[in-house]
Amino acid sequence: MLYNIKQPGIVILAAGQSKRLGKPKQLLPFNGVNLIEAAVKTATAAAAAPVVIVLGAYSELIQPHLSSYKKLQVVINEDWPTGMASSIQKGIAALQQHNNAVDGVLLMVCDQPFLHPAIINDLINLQQQTQLPAAACRYQQKTGTPALLHQSLFAELLQLKGDTGARKILEALDTKVALLNFEKGNIDVDTEADYQQLIKPSSESK
Repeated sequence: MLYNIKQPGIVILAAGQSKRLGKPKQLLPFNGVNLIEAAVKTATAAAAAPVVIVLGAYSELIQPHLSSYKKLQVVINEDWPTGMASSIQKGIAALQQHNNAVDGVLLMVCDQPFLHPAIINDLINLQQQTQLPAAACRYQQKTGTPALLHQSLFAELLQLKGDTGARKILEALDTKVALLNFEKGNIDVDTEADYQQLIKPSSESK
């Protein structure tokens, strides 16, 4: 069976509490912009629409930074303490409500600072070339975000519980996932040490 995604939408998952960091990672500055705005700029510049961002913890602090992005739909997940699954579900619901022609969802997070629109476009093109039910990035021997999933997988995404993300579904698909190498995809920000490593001058060279 071939899986043709003609109208992918993007869901940016940004509802987390950043518990290990102790402050909202979404607002950490890097290369002249905070991480949440960098993610939004990347998503809105890519060849996918609509773009939904799911906020939760710190939403009242973060939302004012997003007011100028007219192509962005902001969703507040009041259930964010239950884990990532609830944010994925609210994001998909918002995509479908915004545009019922959406037949795929590209999930991304806000703390992959080296993600840029070309990677998202390459991921979309890879799925369209392979016609597999999913395409995802590969780094450090792991499969992860950003990841593009066909609408036939929406039911499984909507059944996820707790802090389980799309990786569980991608692992179950095994060889039915097209893989795109994203060398710096493993660089994210979970702790203060991660952030300090990121902002070292040597980390800023791309």
